[in-house]
Amino acid sequence: MSSSSTTKHLNVVVWGENRHEQIEPHVAAIYPDGMHATIAAGITENLGEDVSVTTVTLDDPEHGLTEEVLASTDVLVWWGHAAHAEVADEIVDRVHRHVLSGMGLLVLHSAHWSKIFGRLMGTTCTLRWRSEQDRELVWTVDATHPITQGVPNPIVIDAQEMYGETFDIPAPDELIFISSFSGGEVFRSGCTFRRGHGKIFFFSPGDQDFPVYHHRDVRRVIANGVRWAASDGERALPTLLRYETGEFFQGRSYAGAIESVEETPEPAGV
Repeated sequence: MSSSSTTKHLNVVVWGENRHEQIEPHVAAIYPDGMHATIAAGITENLGEDVSVTTVTLDDPEHGLTEEVLASTDVLVWWGHAAHAEVADEIVDRVHRHVLSGMGLLVLHSAHWSKIFGRLMGTTCTLRWRSEQDRELVWTVDATHPITQGVPNPIVIDAQEMYGETFDIPAPDELIFISSFSGGEVFRSGCTFRRGHGKIFFFSPGDQDFPVYHHRDVRRVIANGVRWAASDGERALPTLLRYETGEFFQGRSYAGAIESVEETPEPAGV
């Protein structure tokens, strides 16, 4: 896919926990450069010169997510599983602020239980699961959505971990995919949300034990999600504005809490 004058060039950061690849030989054999590198390669493969993709990991200073990195990131892609608790709360706060300001976020597979996704959803984000090399069929619910473009219906994944309902998330703004498994389970495997000025896409296929991120159609969905999640507007937090009567179009920026009136001291002896 080539860039054009009407296509915004995107800066994409793929964040990977990068723990399984370091300690489990079978995972390292599937993803010798790490899952984050494989995910990044799939985005570049599909979006080409329209994107610049970099990778960072949990063990990088500030988890690779410095203020400077996030300020220049259009879309952040997040994969985590075994070390959610090791992500510093101050980094979660930073990512949260940037999402509300308009940075796109893709949450992949076990990152449903990441601190940042839970913070954005406000629920436990728990689900049913079984890891038995199951077959997953990813069914398109909304064939007109840009995230579904160029992928078959269904996407067939021969070996995958099962995720099933109930999935404790708020009702999605858009339900894009539903997956079914050989045990009869179903799962809302592709959902979008909007928080503040930011767009979020959760996509579940991609367990570390299976080569799902090498799957052509999974790579296409992730790339489509990156393009969809990118904002066209200026990055800024939603702002509280005060208006006087008749000021329909121009408000006044207001950055802090309303100053409280000093309380009158109670009489002595009360």
